[in-house]
Amino acid sequence: MSDSRNSKAHTAATAQSAVTLSPPLDQALALADQHLQAGRLAAAEALCRDILHARPDSAPALHLLGIIVFQVGKLPEAIDLVRRATVVDGSVALYHCNLGEMCRLAGQRDAALAAGRRALAINPDLPQALNNVGIVHYERDEFDEAVAHYRRATALAPEYAEAFSNLGNALRAREKYDEALAAYRQALQLRPDYADALNNMGTALRDMGRPQEAETAYQRSLALKPDNPSALNNLALALKEREQFNEASALLTRSLLIDANNAKTLTYLALVRLDQKQVSDAEMAAARALKLVPEDAEALNAMGFVRFEQHDADAALALFRRAVARKPDFADAHNNIGNVLKEEGQLEAARAAYERAIELDPLETAYFGNYADAKKFTEADPQLAAMEARARQAENLTGMARCRLNFALAKAYDDLGRYDEAFACLREANALKRERIVYDETRMLGVFDQIRTAFDQGLLAREQSGDSSSLPVFVVGMPRSGTTLIEQILASHPAVYGAGELSDVNELVCNLPGIGGVAFRYPEDAATLTGDQLRALGRAYVERQRQRAPSAQRVTDKMPANFLFLGLIHLALPGARIIHVVRDPRDTCLSCYSKLFTAEQNFSYDLAELGRYYRKYAELMAHWRDVLPAGLVLEVRYEDVIADLEASARRIVAHCGLDWHPNCIAFHEARRPVRTASASQVRQPIYRTSEGRWRAYQDHLGPLLAALGELAGDVDAPAMHAAAPGEGA
Repeated sequence: MSDSRNSKAHTAATAQSAVTLSPPLDQALALADQHLQAGRLAAAEALCRDILHARPDSAPALHLLGIIVFQVGKLPEAIDLVRRATVVDGSVALYHCNLGEMCRLAGQRDAALAAGRRALAINPDLPQALNNVGIVHYERDEFDEAVAHYRRATALAPEYAEAFSNLGNALRAREKYDEALAAYRQALQLRPDYADALNNMGTALRDMGRPQEAETAYQRSLALKPDNPSALNNLALALKEREQFNEASALLTRSLLIDANNAKTLTYLALVRLDQKQVSDAEMAAARALKLVPEDAEALNAMGFVRFEQHDADAALALFRRAVARKPDFADAHNNIGNVLKEEGQLEAARAAYERAIELDPLETAYFGNYADAKKFTEADPQLAAMEARARQAENLTGMARCRLNFALAKAYDDLGRYDEAFACLREANALKRERIVYDETRMLGVFDQIRTAFDQGLLAREQSGDSSSLPVFVVGMPRSGTTLIEQILASHPAVYGAGELSDVNELVCNLPGIGGVAFRYPEDAATLTGDQLRALGRAYVERQRQRAPSAQRVTDKMPANFLFLGLIHLALPGARIIHVVRDPRDTCLSCYSKLFTAEQNFSYDLAELGRYYRKYAELMAHWRDVLPAGLVLEVRYEDVIADLEASARRIVAHCGLDWHPNCIAFHEARRPVRTASASQVRQPIYRTSEGRWRAYQDHLGPLLAALGELAGDVDAPAMHAAAPGEGA
């Protein structure tokens, strides 16, 4: 976000005036002005106060002293002095011009506009007043009026670089990007070292989907003004969009060292910390921002994000709604309201929130993606037409924006049965995402082999020494295999709390002590863990779940990738229940390929890589079946759940050591938050579709089917089961 609203207005630093004074006072004013120009502010101030002591009604002295105290940071006193000058002599346009700018800087926009208009009534051709009034209109989102004033200022003063830069800002706000760039270039031609113009040009380039050029402009701006928080923040936001979160965080931290009380910087830092999964740090940054600006819409929105990540949906929704109340056209807050409502199962209200976000900012393609996940499209859907129109403007989209839009379009075309068009969008979307991430396939696939080697029968036959609690239930499998559906069935039971996808196991393993002061390595160091360490690991996990649900008999953790830790889970939590969900590999992989995951699933954006990952997963699950105690892991076929929901649900509930409850077959009625890519589907009862979804795309799946090998089965055999709402999209 550009800091262009703080673009410098032309506050006159001199006290040139048409007022005639007696020679001694005239000479004294001239000397005070010389002190001011030379930077001798104390001497200039003292001399002006001497003049006013002798002539309290000297308008030029009041005005000049106002300029001086403004420069030393005494804004309220400066406003009072210049206003007094306008009372003494209201015929000087420059007095009103500078009063207006000072009022603007004090946040008094109405007073600023009134003073600027008085200046122009006296002198319609005063470029500084035209520029300053333009800035007020810009800050009021009155961009056409701003453009008109800036154009008049630059016509009267063709050398006025600041007005050209401000004109660029207003044109950028009107999405007239080429004209905006021309205005910035004119400003830079007049002042090649104009750092603010470069900064604002960078934001225009970012809006145009030209991130590399934007970063270059920001870096050029910082080379001229290394300590400019605005440019540091803008470069950080550009890097955030490219998912370079560590670099963005470093820039924002540097910006705060320069201006520790910059609420915008703190707000941006909160958002980046969330991207880094550092929720506590994000909360601290957002809280600091809100302490500075308690009702700022962007700060409220950032804290709403924090509460959302802390699974406090009520608090998040309240914050997002406060943000909208403060700024009704805040598209991102409307989108976030939609996200909370979708998670809570209020799909109609969620769609309305997304539609409002799209209406306010049709350039943000992420809103289309959220909307697409919350509905089934028809050919006449106006949002489909809007997405297609946006896609025709691809040259103005960043790579990530195009990626999001293509995923959304693919969902729409799939709903409509336009499968070739859907896959063309998926191919481009996944390629765009794949080029942005670092995925070391050799290392990742090697981890599977290391786990199988480390967790042999000897290790897993050790005497049980972990925490024996029966509280945890782990639901594991590939993403998009049906884990959300199984958890929803279980969480509908009154004795079960569905905690969703938890990172607890991974976090606790990362914090295990290593040998000799070296960090613990998983899986290589698993055999070195003592009974006490395993018991402590299990106890720590159980304590986390007990805090989430103090009265529950079971707490589900449906992080799919916990299949990587099943051996360690058995050693640390021998009383835990484990459910492994399996779905047709072809449907599972296609469903993965169809989603832009919020949590990274970096193996899923290339068909061949996805197939090879699935094979390794299947090998590891076969290993767990061989080495873990019989009956420890319940394997549930997604297709079986669809074919006979009650029988499957009874089997799942019994495995968890619970009595049967009929709520489990009315899972779609459960009013609990669901935060996965299947949040919309599990709000519907079981339904049947034609056959395996992958068949509609069979001609496009060659690399996947080849990588799956025998796991792909007989591609010509008819599908045996229908799809279901859990994760069948």
